[in-house]
Amino acid sequence: MQGGTIEDLRATVGLSIADEPLLRAIAGGLGDVEALLREVVRSEVKAVNDAATHLVEAGGKRFRPMFTLLASQFGVKQDDHVVIAAAAVELVHLATLYHDDVMDEATMRRGAVSVNARWDNTIAILTGDFLFAHASRLVADLGTDAARIIAETFGELVTGQMRETVGPVDGEDPVEHYLTVIAQKTGSLIATAGRFGGMMSGAPDEYIDALRRFGDIIGTAFQISDDIIDIASPSDESGKVQGTDLREGVSTLPMLYALADPTTDPRLLELLQGPIEDDDLVSEALELLRSSAGLEQARATLSDYARRARAELAALPASPARDACESVADYLVARTR
Repeated sequence: MQGGTIEDLRATVGLSIADEPLLRAIAGGLGDVEALLREVVRSEVKAVNDAATHLVEAGGKRFRPMFTLLASQFGVKQDDHVVIAAAAVELVHLATLYHDDVMDEATMRRGAVSVNARWDNTIAILTGDFLFAHASRLVADLGTDAARIIAETFGELVTGQMRETVGPVDGEDPVEHYLTVIAQKTGSLIATAGRFGGMMSGAPDEYIDALRRFGDIIGTAFQISDDIIDIASPSDESGKVQGTDLREGVSTLPMLYALADPTTDPRLLELLQGPIEDDDLVSEALELLRSSAGLEQARATLSDYARRARAELAALPASPARDACESVADYLVARTR
């Protein structure tokens, strides 16, 4: 969202805020987060500074700090701790992106050349570690409970990545394995964002718990939504190259459902056995997936996650902030249709 407005965020994550005071509060908070991010990652060592600021300056949705700020609206106080927590959560997210790009051998990230491609894998890994360190330093100023929570979140992120790398064990349902992985890799950090927002603003424990659960569910739903869009939406609509997961040999939720369905076209089962490099074969696989029961089953799962997320919000008082959270859940389903 560098150089953008809250309107940019609305467009990317479907946030709907009609209340002007809330709109100004979130926009102002995001500006403070941006300033803190740039201050924190700055280094006198040019190589460190260049690599660390690379992704910060590339911008992004900033959903995690936005959700931290939104969650803080359910408390009674607004101070620097909310902004610090929001920046720390985004630093953790950025650190994981540096590491992910190494493991995925990515060449682009957020419209810019990835750090591993511009420099090398070692620089990318060390830069991710550098950001993790600064996130920990920020959280240390928020108290021992916050430090414990971010450490537990680190553990969830790493465990999720390990699970994904190793794959399901013998006898484990691939769909359940996949949903567990994305809950740990994506849901856990968004859950912490909501938890921090509530904690730092002095919200009641029942509100904090609801925000944590909502974040966990909505984070998983975001990944499912992206899985569907990678198959169902043309590149000119999604802004991404179609069939990225197919090309990388990544089995996402619609594919896993298709693989488990005895009615799936045998040709599709054949194509889903590994990475697809040929553009024509990618197109063929996409067409077969779009007409498969697997895609519809993934949409049904997404709708269920959105329903569960909205149910968690029932524990929160009616307010523009709760309405904004509900709008994100609604958007995740709408964007895949």
